[in-house]
Amino acid sequence: MKNLSLMLLILSLSLTTGCSWLGWGDEEQTEEDSAGLTEKDFYERIQTSLNASNWTVAISNLQLLESQFPFGKYAEQGQLELIYAQYKSGDYESSIASADRFIRLHPQHPNVDYAFYVKGLSEISQTGGFFDSFLPTDSSMRDIGEARGAFTTLTELLSRFPESPYAADARKRLVSLRNRLARAEIHVANYYFTRGAYLASANRGRFVVENFQQSPAVPDGLAVMAQAYYLLEMKELADNSVEVLVANYPEHPSLDSNGQFDFERRLLADQDSWLDKLSFGVLKRIKPPSFDSRSVYDKVTREAELGEGNQSQQDNKRSIWSLLTFGLLS
Repeated sequence: MKNLSLMLLILSLSLTTGCSWLGWGDEEQTEEDSAGLTEKDFYERIQTSLNASNWTVAISNLQLLESQFPFGKYAEQGQLELIYAQYKSGDYESSIASADRFIRLHPQHPNVDYAFYVKGLSEISQTGGFFDSFLPTDSSMRDIGEARGAFTTLTELLSRFPESPYAADARKRLVSLRNRLARAEIHVANYYFTRGAYLASANRGRFVVENFQQSPAVPDGLAVMAQAYYLLEMKELADNSVEVLVANYPEHPSLDSNGQFDFERRLLADQDSWLDKLSFGVLKRIKPPSFDSRSVYDKVTREAELGEGNQSQQDNKRSIWSLLTFGLLS
C-alpha cells in the first residue's frame, strides 16, 4: 500500500512538472495576482511564457506589465517583446500597430531597428493566404498592398540602420518583394492589353524597367513596351525597346531564332477556332498579347542576386533605361 501511494505521488509530481515545462501551467496574471509582485518577478514570469511559446498568456501579461509599470526598468523591453509575441501568435495587425507605436515613442532606442524588422515580417506574413501551404499559388496575382508596405518598411530599415544585425535578412526579403512587385506590374500590363489600353500597358512596362532593373520581370517589361508601342503605331519607340531586349535578353520567348520580334504573330491565337476553319483562315481569331518569361529568367536572376549577398554598390555600366533613352535618363 505504501508503494502504491508513493507511485501515485511520483506520478502526480511528474504530471505537474510536465505541464509546467510545456507551458500548460502558465496562467494569465490579473491585477490582483500581480499586486504583490515586483517588476522583476513579473517580467521573469513573462519570460517563462515566452520560452514556452505560450503567446496568448505572454501577450496578456506583457500588456499588464506596461499598465502597472509604464516607466519601469523593463517597460521598453516589454514593448519590444509584445511586438514579437503578437507576430508569433499570428496577430499581424496588432504586431504592426505595436511596432508603429514603439517607433513613434522611442525613435532613438538602440533596438528600434528590431521594431522595423518585425513590422516588416508581419507585413510580409499578411501577404500570404490560407492555402499557400497546401497549394501552389502565384503571390504576384494577389493584392500587393501589404507587399508594398513591407518593401517600404524594410527599405527604411536598411536606410536608417545599414549595420543592423537584421540587415542581411532584410536584403534577402527585399529581393523577393521587389520581384513580386515587378511581376504584379507585368500582370496588370497584360490585363491592359485585353482591354485595348495599350498606352497604360506601355507605362506599366516602362515602370518595371525604370524602377526594378535587377528584377527578372525586366525582359517582360521591355517586351510589353515593344508590343504596346507597336500597337500605338510608335515604331521608333517599339524598335528601341526591341533593340534593348535583344542586346540584353536574347533568350526571351518573344524573340525568334534570328532575334526578331514578330509583332503580328503574337496577336494570333495558337490554335485555329471553328470560325477560322469555316472561313479557311480568312477570319483569324485575335488574342491579346501576354508576356511571362519566369521559366527562363527567374532562376538565373535569383541565383545571381543571392550570390551578391549584401552588395549595394552602383554598377558602373549604363542602365537599361539609360540605353533605352539614349542617355537622356541615366
